[in-house]
Amino acid sequence: MPSKYRPQIFGWISDLDKGGNYLTGADDRLLYANDNYCAFIRKTKSDQFFYLFLFCIVLIGYIFAMSIYSYFFFDVIKIDDITILFILNAGMFLFTFVIYSTILPEFYQNIFTRRGSPIIFNRKTGKVYINESYFFNFKVLRNPLTFLHPNKKRIKEYDWAHLQGVVVHNFSRYSLNTTILMVCKPNIHKTIDHILLDPLRGGIGSYFVWGWVNNFMCANKLAGLNDGKYKWEQETQFKDNIIKGQGWPEWMVEAFNATSQAELAEIKQRHHVKQ
Repeated sequence: MPSKYRPQIFGWISDLDKGGNYLTGADDRLLYANDNYCAFIRKTKSDQFFYLFLFCIVLIGYIFAMSIYSYFFFDVIKIDDITILFILNAGMFLFTFVIYSTILPEFYQNIFTRRGSPIIFNRKTGKVYINESYFFNFKVLRNPLTFLHPNKKRIKEYDWAHLQGVVVHNFSRYSLNTTILMVCKPNIHKTIDHILLDPLRGGIGSYFVWGWVNNFMCANKLAGLNDGKYKWEQETQFKDNIIKGQGWPEWMVEAFNATSQAELAEIKQRHHVKQ
């Protein structure tokens, strides 16, 4: 049965339901939680080190391949067979495209998400906040011109009601899954954007973060709020270590702790934020 969200995301495994009461404990990606909001890390240091190491290996291979290509291209060795020249050119083009479209964006994201690119969920206002640097995003599938405009930053407020969870396969040899938040238009299943929630999990582990967030936002389970890296009373330390200096707007940091829609509206009005 295919996903009900359109356009369907590549590698789809299953849609995730809201509501109910997921049987899950706090996950090791939980940074901080209090009665108003919780914060999950989306890039662990082990993730970052692994992909930076992988990038270095691929880069060395790319330099080596470019050296060989240049050796042939500049006619150091005479090649009269047009088929071999075509294969060399096509292979080099494909290798360069893979570097530019997959490896380089992953390298960029890991360099500029040193604090884990947290995602914030406020259960009192039903809002979700992200602040992330990225090279490309999923919109490139609809608009290839975004390839010409890399190095972007996304700072946004979303409605929890408009976010839907989907698990996708990353087609690795270890059969790891990723949880994506589909941003849908109100009251319909048409998606307008995607947000990474929980990358690279094996088996049932790919549902842990979604289950915890679902329980939190639906007020199904408010126990275990001290199970994150920072305890309830360490909010100032959490903000100093994770939030400060990352370009979060002042109004948004205040909005983390808003306890109602009226309080959120007052914060936005005071900071002259367009509704």
